[in-house]
Amino acid sequence: MEVCLLDTSIVIGITAAAGCVGFAAGYILRKQFAERKIGSAEDRAKEIMAEAQRAGEAERRELLLEAKEEAHKMRAEADRDNKERRLEMQRVERRLMQREEMIDRKTEGLDKKEGELERRDKELKRLEQDINEAHEKHRAELERISSLTSEQAKAELLKEVETEIRHDAAIMIKEIESQAKDEADKKSRDIITQAIQRCAAEHVTETTVSVVPLPSDEMKGRIIGREGRNIRALETLTGVDLIIDDTPEAVILSSFDPVRREVARIALERLIQDGRIQPARIEEMVERAQKEVDAVIRDEGERAILETGVIGLHPELQRLLGRLRFRTSYGQNVLNHSIEVARLAGTMASELGADVTLAKRAGLLHDIGKAIDHEVEGPHVTIGADLARKYRESALVINGIESHHGDIEPASVEAVLVQAADAISAARPGARRETLETYIKRLEKLEEIADSYEGVDRAFAIQAGREIRIMVKPEKIDDYATVTLGKDIAKRIEGELEYPGQIKVTIIRETRSVDYAK
Repeated sequence: MEVCLLDTSIVIGITAAAGCVGFAAGYILRKQFAERKIGSAEDRAKEIMAEAQRAGEAERRELLLEAKEEAHKMRAEADRDNKERRLEMQRVERRLMQREEMIDRKTEGLDKKEGELERRDKELKRLEQDINEAHEKHRAELERISSLTSEQAKAELLKEVETEIRHDAAIMIKEIESQAKDEADKKSRDIITQAIQRCAAEHVTETTVSVVPLPSDEMKGRIIGREGRNIRALETLTGVDLIIDDTPEAVILSSFDPVRREVARIALERLIQDGRIQPARIEEMVERAQKEVDAVIRDEGERAILETGVIGLHPELQRLLGRLRFRTSYGQNVLNHSIEVARLAGTMASELGADVTLAKRAGLLHDIGKAIDHEVEGPHVTIGADLARKYRESALVINGIESHHGDIEPASVEAVLVQAADAISAARPGARRETLETYIKRLEKLEEIADSYEGVDRAFAIQAGREIRIMVKPEKIDDYATVTLGKDIAKRIEGELEYPGQIKVTIIRETRSVDYAK
């Protein structure tokens, strides 16, 4: 048993010793292997480092070489740019030198010219002085010979030149007028004659007041009423003044508004027929008369449109046209006058190839302002243009209305035709009338204007003031001067007088030689 334990311990010891020896041997072997491996790694590391140093050195040399090449290239480009700049500067310098040489040459030329101009200026001043001296000598000699001063001679010369120019101008005016008349008279006469012949117009019959006949003078008292209540009611409701005077069996109605006057006339006639004249009945009759007059206004507006063929008028313009039925101008009915102007303007437009529709429309509306001229301030031309503008009439129609009395320039041929048609309609015999006082003043003014001119012997207003005949002194006014005299008198008449139509100015110059046989 003990032998076994001993053997086991021996074995264990041997094993342990062997393990130690093996561990030591292994350690030694590993150490040697590690040392060899480390040595080889160090050698490898040294080789790698050496190789890296060689590669870095090669790369550094390569980069250095590339940097040198880049620097060389940049230096070459800089040298090239500097060379080009030097060449450009040399070229600019050469041009500047050439310009300086040219400027120097021009300066020398200018200096020479300046010297030449100074010399010529001195020469001219000397010549001018010589001429002035010679002129003074000649003028003094002429004044001595002619016994006239220079101012007197100048005035005489201007007078002769003025007379000669006036004579030449009169000859030229007469020739131009003769030529224009030869070309235009026949055509214009034909056109106007045809237009007038196609329009059958009535003579003046209207009055500015309305007269209502009475069955007897007893009716005047009934119209006045107790304490004047009937006449006051009638005047208040109609806005018309009733004039009850000594005129037998008649009552006069007076008002600025022709429509009101017509309402009052109809109402008064109905009251007289009815016989019951009292305020309530008056109010009833005035209302009926107002409706009747409104119907007449509407019908008259439609009649004007149908007779002229003007369509598309605003209803308010149509109503205003109807109101013109009760409006007169110098005794001429304004609605009939407007229809006549529309027809005349349309006929002349047709003959001339102008716009017939436009001419008729402007002619029909040219006096539309007279329908309300007692209600609105301003001339009827301005009122009519404003009405046409308000109801969107065309610009040419508005111009035809504004220019028919010459207040503004016509903008179309049709506007000129409306002017002519208005003058024809107003100036035809029997179309209008004027008071005796106005008529006499116009005739006196015509003769006064003509007598105010030098060389006029006598002047006579004839044909109801539509012509002024002027006898001139033949020794003071020649044949050609009569042309300018007639034009001057006509312009003055246009500026100072108001008259319907036109006035003819006739200058008569004659030389008589009388002798006797004995």
